[in-house]
Amino acid sequence: MKILMTIWAALFLAFVGGPVLAQTTEPAVLLADRMYIRTDGVLVAEGNVQAHQGTIRLTARRITYSQAEDRLRVTGPIRLVDSESGVEVFADDAELDPQLIEGLMYGARLVLDRQLQLAAVELNRSEGRYTQLYKVAATSCRICSDLPPIWQIRAREVVHDAETRQLYFQDAQFLVFDLPVVAVPRLRLPDPTLARATGFLVPSGRSSTVLGTGIKVPYFIAIGDSRDLTLTPYLSTETTTLEYRYRQAFVDGRLQAEGAFSSDRLQPDELRYYLFADGQTQLPLGYTLNYDIEATSDPAYLLDYGYSGKDRLDSAIGVQRIQRNLAIEGEFINYRTLRETEQNATQPTLVGDFSYQKRLPDAFLGGELRLTADALALYRESTTNVDGRDVARANATVQWLRSDVLGNGLVFDLSGQLDLGAAAIAQDNTVDQDVFNATPALYTNLRWPLSKSNENATFVLEPVVQLAWSDSVTEIANEESTRVEFDDANLLDFSRFPAPDRTEEGVRMAIGGSFSRIGRDGEYARLSLGRVLRDISDPDLSTTSGLSGVRSDWLVAGQLSTLNGLEMISRALIDEQFDLSKTETRLGWDTGWGNINATHIWLPVDPDEDRTAAINEVTLSTSIELSRYWTGLVDWQYDLASERSVRASLGVEYKNECLDMRLAASRRFTNTTSIDPSTDYDFRIGLRGFGAGRSGSDIIRTCGS
Repeated sequence: MKILMTIWAALFLAFVGGPVLAQTTEPAVLLADRMYIRTDGVLVAEGNVQAHQGTIRLTARRITYSQAEDRLRVTGPIRLVDSESGVEVFADDAELDPQLIEGLMYGARLVLDRQLQLAAVELNRSEGRYTQLYKVAATSCRICSDLPPIWQIRAREVVHDAETRQLYFQDAQFLVFDLPVVAVPRLRLPDPTLARATGFLVPSGRSSTVLGTGIKVPYFIAIGDSRDLTLTPYLSTETTTLEYRYRQAFVDGRLQAEGAFSSDRLQPDELRYYLFADGQTQLPLGYTLNYDIEATSDPAYLLDYGYSGKDRLDSAIGVQRIQRNLAIEGEFINYRTLRETEQNATQPTLVGDFSYQKRLPDAFLGGELRLTADALALYRESTTNVDGRDVARANATVQWLRSDVLGNGLVFDLSGQLDLGAAAIAQDNTVDQDVFNATPALYTNLRWPLSKSNENATFVLEPVVQLAWSDSVTEIANEESTRVEFDDANLLDFSRFPAPDRTEEGVRMAIGGSFSRIGRDGEYARLSLGRVLRDISDPDLSTTSGLSGVRSDWLVAGQLSTLNGLEMISRALIDEQFDLSKTETRLGWDTGWGNINATHIWLPVDPDEDRTAAINEVTLSTSIELSRYWTGLVDWQYDLASERSVRASLGVEYKNECLDMRLAASRRFTNTTSIDPSTDYDFRIGLRGFGAGRSGSDIIRTCGS
């Protein structure tokens, strides 16, 4: 049988291969159950016929070839697949050239990327690039015999350009459940394989108590392969806005900028705007340049339009170089506050920061040497004493450290360091203007991990102790270390101040430990406990930091991860009376029917941290699968201290193989002199099957559902 098929394939190539090979270097291949040549010279292939030509593969019931006409007549059912362009064609009958790239197909159905299908009375393939369809119905919805698709586009003619991957509709009509909705004389849409193409994107509607009812119609402009611009006019009863987004990729970096310009009735005499931009560029010698810009016309603009919830803006430019034993970073930042309780004149608006760290492994005595230098300069616009304080600081530190594991498993860390600092202060006569500081320090950490395993899990118990001493000659004004947090990550840190302008002083001891269970099935649980004891209290440690006084609060922290998708992290500080002084808990649960994310934070009043009212808030965010196609969305933030909601939103999403729809309502309860509460309603509907990334193959409907 194999010898016979080889003979027939050779005969076929003798008839067909000549004209084909005159135009292409790839040979044609034909396979069939039966092949013969009629008395009139026509070659016939019947039964499970397969024809291969380059990237094109055709299957049919019967193929005949006439050398005189140089045409293939194909009897269906026919399936033609072009693996290069992703085009797939089904038809009843066809007349094609031997190269399978030109010809007519009848009762045809064109399928693109297994998503979008176009059924036509007649299909014409031309030049291997263009596919013309006549009397067409196009949809990405599953078609059931007893029901019309959710949506379809009917057109007199459709041309698919395989090179530009575009679809051109003539005399198109959009229908929903067979009901005409809109007619368009000419329409151009990208096919499912095209990721970027100039044209309109999915519009969305928005109704707001602040901005009225309006619509957004984004227009995407592809500026070459590495740049694009999206312009989005936003028109409503209260505003005329143009939103924009620009993106560009470089060989050695990237740039993205987004923003908007608005003329509205909220502030009718002003042009309102915002700009957020950021980028990165690789420099010689391993350096990286990072930059970003954040600007807005007024404090209320970002919240009025829902662009961002930031209440402090920062624009920065910086360079960094990170290697195995070297880290260099420098940054210049301009801050702007949008808070009503703060004034830019008395806030550090200009900040320059530089840091350098060099590691020398095995420097001497078997230890590691670390050389660190950092500098900071900050400027306030105010010239008022104290409120307009300007600071310039520089520090240099030499640190030696060594870690050993003793024979009984005890981990022993020993370190010594010397920090030298200098500062110059202006416009604050309550502190020394020029300060030089020297801080020697010694500390040791002892950790003794003990483990035990069984067939289900490994258990690890690790008691820890730290002994430390340091002493400063003088102190500079506390500018950077006004917010101190005590957690399980810094229990064994030499100093828990966040910046080098402050160092814990005196003799102190940190004690604590942790217990962990590491399941062989992937479950994980950990509980940590610790506190700090010192010979003298430090006045720069606030009450709510948990570190004030000679005895700190007890730190209790826990982590949990289970097989059913539950993730929890919690931290609490407990005082001498065993009352909670600060708590924070984050919970996440990812299940088969959705996910839940919740956060609770409680911070008491603390004038040292400029907190005149307690913070006690709960945040909840959920996504619940109501059915295979419907998803419910809830987002809620509630202030337990003032017993009121901060924001809330409720929405639903519907997704299947051909439709993507979202309807949401949100309420912002913020009420200040510049910002009023607002309620927004958003609506968006998108058609799947046009453009890459719109596939709904994972949620294909079944007929009758």
